[in-house]
Amino acid sequence: MRARTVALWGTTAAAAAALLCVGLWPIKTASHDEIFVIPKGTWARRMSGDKVEILPDHIRLTLGLHDVLVLRNHDDVPQIFGPTLMMPGQSFRLPFERAAEYQFACSAHASGQMTIVVDPNPGTPWARILWRAREWLRST
Repeated sequence: MRARTVALWGTTAAAAAALLCVGLWPIKTASHDEIFVIPKGTWARRMSGDKVEILPDHIRLTLGLHDVLVLRNHDDVPQIFGPTLMMPGQSFRLPFERAAEYQFACSAHASGQMTIVVDPNPGTPWARILWRAREWLRST
């Protein structure tokens, strides 16, 4: 019985130490850009009746980590994002400096609307743990 208790405490302590490391370890990213591509033929597919979804309804960014939205128009026709007209072959780069929820008109999206949620920088250990868990779930 005592050996089981010691093993349980050891496992619990190891899990707590791992969680502490995940929370205290600084988050570093290779790039602040979150890139989305409007593929060639998107407009033609829509005109033929295909309800193609090339961009998500909601995009989630994080200040200081992934806080720059980059849209690349590889389609044959211009696309509108907010007040910007992107010609074929052009890219649009939009950095965010404030945590908030933003609404944009977007001709590349089936609904014509896109929401971008910019979360604050995860400055506390608990916020870093949650951010890492959300990123891990998003990538799987």
